[in-house]
Amino acid sequence: MGHAVTPLGFRPDFRITVAYSADGVTVKVAGEVDLATAPELGGVVDGEIDRGLLALVLDLAELEFIDARGLAVIAHSSGRLRPLGGHITLRSPPAMLVRMMDITGLTAAVRLESEPSSQAIPRQTPNWSGDRVSDPASHLWRVTSVPAANDVVDSALRLVVALATATVEGADGVSVTLNRQGRLSTVAASDQTVLDMDGDQYATGEGPCLDASFEGRPFHAPSLAYESRWPAFTPRALGRGINSILSTPLMAEDMPVGALNVYSRTASVFAEKEEQLASIFAVEASIILRDAGAAVPEHALDGRLAEALQIREAISQAQGAIMARDGLSSDDAYTTLWRLSRRSGRPLRELAADVIASTQPAPLPETAIDGGDPFE
Repeated sequence: MGHAVTPLGFRPDFRITVAYSADGVTVKVAGEVDLATAPELGGVVDGEIDRGLLALVLDLAELEFIDARGLAVIAHSSGRLRPLGGHITLRSPPAMLVRMMDITGLTAAVRLESEPSSQAIPRQTPNWSGDRVSDPASHLWRVTSVPAANDVVDSALRLVVALATATVEGADGVSVTLNRQGRLSTVAASDQTVLDMDGDQYATGEGPCLDASFEGRPFHAPSLAYESRWPAFTPRALGRGINSILSTPLMAEDMPVGALNVYSRTASVFAEKEEQLASIFAVEASIILRDAGAAVPEHALDGRLAEALQIREAISQAQGAIMARDGLSSDDAYTTLWRLSRRSGRPLRELAADVIASTQPAPLPETAIDGGDPFE
């Protein structure tokens, strides 16, 4: 049994059909999910979760287009269901949607059903300057494989911003600051207020996003009303209604190249959980930059991609080892690695290498390898 949801506004091509079964609810989406229609989809999905339905299927077989706002709906829904023991399943997701979910780390938060179709290609929403990504169909697949142009990298970073905004509790806006040609600029922002906040830091020459970008460590301003580190910037932030900021550095080639900035109108809203989530999204953004060759000179590219893939594989192997050893979930295993990294100040890849090494059997004595008697 099911019912169709009448589309709002002037988008008759966008349709949502809801069907119920003993296993849960299926929400079938047809047409385009973008700035105009994503709130409608989010409202339908939230309504089903509010009714206590914990097994939700998004049928995307007739999806024609999805942008960062649509991905944010998926992230938000998954974030609501998982603590309740529920899950969201994507049925027949377009191939490019799966690719962009892989890039932003969202794949691990949902279930995928059936082989992805190739009929829909997500195009990206405009960035804050009004520029559009050129020809995403032919370029987005390169984001994690070869050096990419700035517009391709920025489109992926905008997805990270949308997902972080939807996932980090208390976040009212998120941005990515990036050092390009020796100058910091905002390459992705969730709204104009956030863009203005970054601009205030560039104008005054101080602020948490600048410090994180230059020093390569997180900066947390729990309550700007009591903040004294940035006397020129802080009054501007308070004037814009921002009371708490969390800036986490982005790293490439072991050097800070920018920051992921999370802003809130509420003071003291970011605790350890939110710091951890911000760190995870900063890692994803750093991987995008590293794998795309962003901010890396051409002469330094040889072997960099292979090394990046090895690092990511090492972290995955370490997660698996911790899961097997301690009986933890994938998320809890990553949390264990992250906390060890924070406490020790060592990079995740080094800790991952130690974990992997600890699971390897001890080498045989050299005489045994040579065929001799090790007890002689």
